[in-house]
Amino acid sequence: MTRAELSAVARLDLGEVLRSRWLALCLVLYAALGAVFVLVGLRESSVLGFTGVGRVLFSLCHALVLVLPLLALLASVQSVNRAREDGTLELLLSHPIGRGAFLTGVSLVRLAAVALPLALVLGALAVVALAHGQALPWGFFGLTLVVCWALLAAYVGIGLAISVVVRESAKAIAATFLVWMVSVALLDLAGIGLLLRWRVPAHAVFLLAAANPVQAARMALLSLAEPSLATLGPVGFYLTNRIGARALFALGVAWPTALGAGAWCLALWRFRRGDVV
Repeated sequence: MTRAELSAVARLDLGEVLRSRWLALCLVLYAALGAVFVLVGLRESSVLGFTGVGRVLFSLCHALVLVLPLLALLASVQSVNRAREDGTLELLLSHPIGRGAFLTGVSLVRLAAVALPLALVLGALAVVALAHGQALPWGFFGLTLVVCWALLAAYVGIGLAISVVVRESAKAIAATFLVWMVSVALLDLAGIGLLLRWRVPAHAVFLLAAANPVQAARMALLSLAEPSLATLGPVGFYLTNRIGARALFALGVAWPTALGAGAWCLALWRFRRGDVV
């Protein structure tokens, strides 16, 4: 893998991302979410006073942990199998471009396509807060961005693994929504239902919930603001008391990143050993 190979693949995939308006879609969606929570905060200011950017960011986290995995999956799940179907992959690999360079270049572009618009929107939220004379919690702001990027990296890796393993586009899309629904369902409500229905040991339920990257990222984000039972839920509150808020934040960053890296390595292993067409 050389820099020239990565640059060539990245430029081609960036052109595809720009043609599909994916950057604009992510930017509009993130901006819409941020605007909704900012406008709600401004509306409350007429009676209660502006809730502050910390409160707005805290509320935005609840929506981001559900939206980011789906966006990351949709951005990456068609990248390999579509190139295989339309002959682009065979054409590219007929040139001096290795399979590892192709997958790495595509991965970097797809991750940037969903991560950079989020950074821009959060930066705009900071500007709005400063314009209203709010004290911006820079530490919370930066750590929120780190956790969100880790969650995006996890599901971009999972999406690429699906794209390599599942060759048919329709089946890949179905697998995408299945992965997303399972990730969203395995939050506190599903864990408590599992505990009550089959009387699974509590430690196993907590371990299963923490293994979900969406839950891990959610607990990391919420532990930064107010580590209480009302905000974290039973799983996060239990883990905060057992391992501490800092360790819970480290878990919410390290585990999704490791899971995404493992899924990406699986995708690379299958991609190198599979057929081009």
